[in-house]
Amino acid sequence: MKKFISTVKNIFSIEDLRIRILNTIGFLVVFRLGSFIVLPGVDPSKLGDAPEGIFGLIDTFLGGAFSNASIFGLGIMPYISASIVLQLLTVGVPYFQKLQKEGESGRKRINQITRVLTIAITVAQGIGYITATILPTGAVMVSTSLFMFSSLVLLSAGTMFCMWLGEKITEKGIGNGISMLIMIGIISALPGAMIAEALSKGTSGMLLLLIEAAVLFFVVVGVVALTEATRRVPVQYAKQVVGGKVYGGQRQYIPIKVNASGVMPIIFAQSLMFLPALIAQIWSADNDIANYIGSTFSDFTSWQYNLVFAVMIILFTFFYTAITVNPEQIAEDLKRNGGFVPGIKPGAPTADFIDNIISKITLPGSILLSIVAILPAFAIIAGVSGSFAQFYGGTSLLIMVGVIMDTLRQIESYLLMRHYEGMMKSGNMKNNPSNFAAAI
Repeated sequence: MKKFISTVKNIFSIEDLRIRILNTIGFLVVFRLGSFIVLPGVDPSKLGDAPEGIFGLIDTFLGGAFSNASIFGLGIMPYISASIVLQLLTVGVPYFQKLQKEGESGRKRINQITRVLTIAITVAQGIGYITATILPTGAVMVSTSLFMFSSLVLLSAGTMFCMWLGEKITEKGIGNGISMLIMIGIISALPGAMIAEALSKGTSGMLLLLIEAAVLFFVVVGVVALTEATRRVPVQYAKQVVGGKVYGGQRQYIPIKVNASGVMPIIFAQSLMFLPALIAQIWSADNDIANYIGSTFSDFTSWQYNLVFAVMIILFTFFYTAITVNPEQIAEDLKRNGGFVPGIKPGAPTADFIDNIISKITLPGSILLSIVAILPAFAIIAGVSGSFAQFYGGTSLLIMVGVIMDTLRQIESYLLMRHYEGMMKSGNMKNNPSNFAAAI
């Protein structure tokens, strides 16, 4: 405990880090306040309960802004959709591949295209959002055409403002801004879920509640291990003698993550798992098979649903890893920088070697990812409430763990940098000629 308190003191003793943390908190408070500002012309008392399915997932990411008919009702999701589209285009379209290789100018051009595409996606999603979730509730108190126009303008402005907040957090705060906005939306539901779970158990169920908390702790530990697990590929750099000095020759490692695709396979699979039930509803009245498919895939605790869900996650993990991790590019970069994997020839043999490693570690990584994804269903079967069960795995837990670990790494880098600065100022390195020579 003393070490924790000391670390917190060290964090807030660094002026730049303290300012960045306070800026981040301020931006996140603005984001949370915006999620409660209802669109003009909507009667909040007539809005329905929190949606389920894919809409419920979006509402979780946005911290309730979706179900509140807020000006941040679409939040940062259109920007994420646009970023995914651009990421896929850079894999298959030569024009975007060229932009990606042009350095800073290419990245600026891709960012401009992403912003324009974000506005287009926001308008398209806004029409569907208003039509499917707000108009059917009867909560609109003005003419439909006026409400549609004003809401599309406000939703687009809200999404662009959220995107601006994310960029400002990245620039003036701590952590990745876009990821922080999603994480704070997810975490905002945690206190209410914990309170509801405690009240549902009552005083007689305190032992069961403690068991649930212990299981959740070990699940989080497992997800952290899955997120951080890497296969280190040794790389040797050739020695170069310049003016009597030897450069290079040191051994380094290429860290290849066991779960290189992150949370994206779950998001892809989850977005498709609603299609069977949706399509089956068309023929469910006249066809017993369609009725069975519809009822089975509407229940995400059924073994059929979870089996198909797990298989799709495994397939999408291989797919997303294949389009994001390029062994040929890694091998080419190594060859250009004078590096090589010991015992492997540079060039194509190195690319094949790295590709073989990625294939071997992706399989266990995808299986573990699918297990994490279906854990909330097992938690519900075990008696945990639905609102609290979502924190036992799935997209929510993976995003929270990933963002928190990334933020902690950034804070640690500030502390490490301050530690070296402290050594310089204390005279241990600054005023010691031998230390200075050794540093050179």
